Amino acid sequence: MMFSSKKKLPEVERVVKANDRDYNEKFQYADNRIHTSKYNVLTFLPINLFEQFQRVANAYFLFLLILQLIPEISSLTWFTTIVPLVLVISMTAVKDATDDYFRHRSDNQVNNRQSEVLINSKLQNEKWMNVKVGDIIKLENNQFVAADLLLLSSSEPHGLCYVETAELDGETNLKVRQALPVTSELGADISSLAKFDGTVVCEAPNNKLDKFSGVLSWKDSKHTLSNQKIILRGCVLRNTSWCFGMVLFAGPDTKLMQNSGKTKFKRTSIDRLMNTLVLWIFGFLVCLGIILAIGNSIWESKVGDQFRTFLFWREGEKSSLFSGFLTFWSYVIILNTLVPISLYVSVEVIRLGHSYFINWDRKMYYAAKAMPAEARTTTLNEELGQIEYIFSDKTGTLTQNIMTFKKCSINGRVYGEVLDDPGQKKEITKKKEATDVPGKSQSERVLHFSDHSLMEAIELGDPKVHEFLRLLALCHTVMSEEDGAGQLVYQVQSPDEGALVTAARNFGFVFKSRTPETITVEELGIPVTYQLLAFLDFNNIRKRMSVIVRNPEGQIKLYSKGADTILFEKLHPSNKDLLSLTSDHLSEFAGEGLRTLAIAYRVLDDKYFKVWQEMLEDANAATTERDERISGLYEEIERDLMLLGATAVEDKLQEGVIETVTSLSLANIKIWILTGDKQETAINIGYACNVLTDAMEAVFVITGNTALEVRQELRKAKENLFGQNTSFSNGHVLNESKQQLELDSGAEEAVTGEYALVINGHSLAHALESDVENDLLELACMCKAVVCCRVTPLQKAQVVELVKKHRNAVTLAIGDGANDVSMIKSAHIGIGISGQEGLQAVLASDYALAQFRYLQRLLLVHGRWSYYRMCKFLCYFFYKNFAFTLVHFWFAFFCGFSAQTVYDQWFITLFNIVYTSLPVLAMGIFDQDVSDQNSMDYPQLYEPGQLNLLFNKRIFFICVAHGIYTSLALFFIPYGSFYNVAGEDGQHIADYQSFAVTMATSLVIVVSVQIALDTSYWTVINHVFIWGSVATYFSILLAMHSNGVFRIFPHQFPFVGNAWHSLSQKFVWLVVLLITVASVMPVVAFRFLKMYLYPSLSDQIRRWQKAQRKERPIRSRRPQTRRSSSRRSGYAFAHQEGYGELITSGKNMRAKNPAPTAGLEKMLYNNTSWIENLCKKTTDMVSGFSHDKTAKL
Repeated sequence: MMFSSKKKLPEVERVVKANDRDYNEKFQYADNRIHTSKYNVLTFLPINLFEQFQRVANAYFLFLLILQLIPEISSLTWFTTIVPLVLVISMTAVKDATDDYFRHRSDNQVNNRQSEVLINSKLQNEKWMNVKVGDIIKLENNQFVAADLLLLSSSEPHGLCYVETAELDGETNLKVRQALPVTSELGADISSLAKFDGTVVCEAPNNKLDKFSGVLSWKDSKHTLSNQKIILRGCVLRNTSWCFGMVLFAGPDTKLMQNSGKTKFKRTSIDRLMNTLVLWIFGFLVCLGIILAIGNSIWESKVGDQFRTFLFWREGEKSSLFSGFLTFWSYVIILNTLVPISLYVSVEVIRLGHSYFINWDRKMYYAAKAMPAEARTTTLNEELGQIEYIFSDKTGTLTQNIMTFKKCSINGRVYGEVLDDPGQKKEITKKKEATDVPGKSQSERVLHFSDHSLMEAIELGDPKVHEFLRLLALCHTVMSEEDGAGQLVYQVQSPDEGALVTAARNFGFVFKSRTPETITVEELGIPVTYQLLAFLDFNNIRKRMSVIVRNPEGQIKLYSKGADTILFEKLHPSNKDLLSLTSDHLSEFAGEGLRTLAIAYRVLDDKYFKVWQEMLEDANAATTERDERISGLYEEIERDLMLLGATAVEDKLQEGVIETVTSLSLANIKIWILTGDKQETAINIGYACNVLTDAMEAVFVITGNTALEVRQELRKAKENLFGQNTSFSNGHVLNESKQQLELDSGAEEAVTGEYALVINGHSLAHALESDVENDLLELACMCKAVVCCRVTPLQKAQVVELVKKHRNAVTLAIGDGANDVSMIKSAHIGIGISGQEGLQAVLASDYALAQFRYLQRLLLVHGRWSYYRMCKFLCYFFYKNFAFTLVHFWFAFFCGFSAQTVYDQWFITLFNIVYTSLPVLAMGIFDQDVSDQNSMDYPQLYEPGQLNLLFNKRIFFICVAHGIYTSLALFFIPYGSFYNVAGEDGQHIADYQSFAVTMATSLVIVVSVQIALDTSYWTVINHVFIWGSVATYFSILLAMHSNGVFRIFPHQFPFVGNAWHSLSQKFVWLVVLLITVASVMPVVAFRFLKMYLYPSLSDQIRRWQKAQRKERPIRSRRPQTRRSSSRRSGYAFAHQEGYGELITSGKNMRAKNPAPTAGLEKMLYNNTSWIENLCKKTTDMVSGFSHDKTAKL
């Protein structure tokens, strides 16, 4: 159609009409099909070839191939270039096609999911990709949401439904969505839904997950729409039998896809450096060609005339200038082996080998899921050895998102520890016998929290202990149901609450059920019903929640739990001593990385409460300043509280997280946590996994709501970091130029002590603006750790891009959910964790791991080895090819600049493909300077990769100089030796063919000895390849110079009999020996002096390894130390505002108890202490030996 062929204009607003596809199609809205792949059948070849020829070397070889097709200038056959070029491009294309095939398969799997769509007044099964904007979809419990929907009706009272948003923001706690009252009346009546013809006018597609604005027009009335009415693609329907929704955004327009980012073509820093070096080498080659062309023109004009009689040239047939022009191109072809295409073939093979080593590593195999590590790309391995910044998700990556009730303090006494000896504390372990609680009929299992003294206090009826547990069973927003077997199942809005309520349940105070007016608790087997008088809801400002209940005795009590920093200010003065004791306990809990809440209560007078309740009702009815008045009344009644104690919950870290973070920090890698979680939760996890430590000088928290506030907070933090009067600080404040973003290392070294930065999502949105990002980046990069909380998926990617753009550092992003995909795609290296949130992160990643702890081995062993091997490979490859090729340059001065090759043409063809390819591949794949265990034990070994010390422009020039020196020795030593020399038989041996064979033999032996010197780790394969290549050279040389081959191919093998003649001369072997000694001895002497006078850390460890082969000492373990902390709140509570009002309104209460739906959240707990795991796993990494090495490094 003519209309559809027009270019679609950017949307300003979206107009969608329900059940009217014809009306909606005229707006050309995107369908629900998603594309994460890069190619299709038609575009693969052109796009892939375009990407491959962006690599300068490929374009260079294509240009050479064209030159070799011109017979006037080519002295080498065209197949020597086209075969390896096609091989390299084909291998890369097959790899890219395979990667994209898996993306297509993933897309098809998603696009072909089934969904029930209302079409022609009946529900039909449709594929997701066929869903259109305006369609009405039916969702059932535990189904993924197909598109961004306006919730119309649900099976729950008042049009409520519960969704899990793990793929969007990483949070597994449930969110509530509620339909408009006018549409919730539609229910599940298909005929009514089919007649629904409302029109929605809303915002254009965008990536803001927490905001939505629109208006529904229906039945001559308009209804405002907010984010609470919308269910986004990527969510999962939970605890709701069914719901109906109207599609507003589909496919690429959904907020999930708007946040996912584009698949980018990633190249390593070594690739980019090689592109630059290839250009330099090409420039060098052109210079050599010009020099030799000028030489040819001069030679032709001065000397060449004397040869025309012999060559039967007519006068003027060939001018010297034209001869020089042709000679230039001829030498460009001859000298092209400065960068042979075999370099790129070898690089791809080495990377493939490294990828298989990662895949095969049993120490990165996760037996619980039968999942090995997987290198999903083969082009980025060496960059794993150069990481400077790690951007990590929290939930599911660092933590298991399983809350475990670990300890508590009740009335000044800590429970959850066992006292073996007086004053000696010992952590509870699985080996301690668990104690059952009398009357605990509804407990989930025998409790592993097995402090007998707490059990005895419960049995003896300690009133404070009973009140403490009673509070845990009453003060919460948990909903309960019974499954088919009559067992209680809790629906929790946050995992913290689930842990506390389950703990009370296991201690005999079982939360049974609730109505809008009552809460029923089974206390040690006796059912007790409390009247719920008021619910003082949680929010981020109050940082606490309270309930007011009347017990069966008629007594009114307020129970409160919240952040200790807030709740302690509300206590009655009589709690002074208990407050001091509990405060010490909280500091201890916080030091162990546990999430803490303070627990308190107050007995209320009847008359006082009635007056307060009347005032609350008036405030609720107010039309102005309603929230302020309610908040004031909450403050009024939540005072003079009596402290009961505190709880300590562990947000269970994944195994090995602490050791991994510590080891990576020692490797000078900065770790940034980017999470959608709340600030307190993120900070608490930061302390738990040692990203944040109590030893830090300061933790800067940025919470500004405007760009100006954020800028001021950032600059104030910088002033604190440097001191008020430092010129550095003032200079940065005054100068806003882009150059200031490129921080020099001196600025960071000027910072004394360790600092951390915490910034939340709305502040980060302002900080990422162009005029503020300067301040953010300066401060963040000078801090040891950064925690960004409440960030959207797109903000995660923007933070990564900011560091990539201005720091010139290699970045790594690691996550496990769909909300991490854009971050994973943006970073240089993207790692997907196969976690609880699906496989989206893995499918978008470059490497897939089962656990965060494997990152340590991936970087410190495989990454470091890959970088080390690739650098050694490149150094050797450039050296040997300059040595091999520049001999032609020196020979040109003795052959009239005639573009004659100094070697036999077959030797030139086979040198890089056969004679020297396998030894350098063996070194590039198998070599290692130190063992894998020592690589893990000494993280400081990782630093050379970060600083690019092993291969850079300086190292390249050293290799070139080495190659030039060797080429001089290769040419001039035999030239001088053969000058006017007769053989043993009295005949003259200084012919061209003998000279060529001597040089070729010397070259093969010299480069073989050199690679033997370069090899640090010898295997059988290295021996076979190195000495086998030398043997192969001699075998092929003798075969090609034999009479039999000459008779069959007289034109292709002109060097008949020369090998036998030359190699039978002792004089030739003396020349070969002299060349070898002259080429190798300076290298041996330099390395010997360097190793003994200025040894690197790896040199010292290698020497130590050799000594340890005779006697392996017992590894000492670091004694376990409890982290002592200054007073720090461990408060963290993953709870949302609004649930209190929902409970007291009764909107989420069912009239009847339906059969529970599948997939209800169950709280799973594990009794293994991470402190115990740390004790078992931590070894003494930095011994006295390593201290010495660190100092040397």
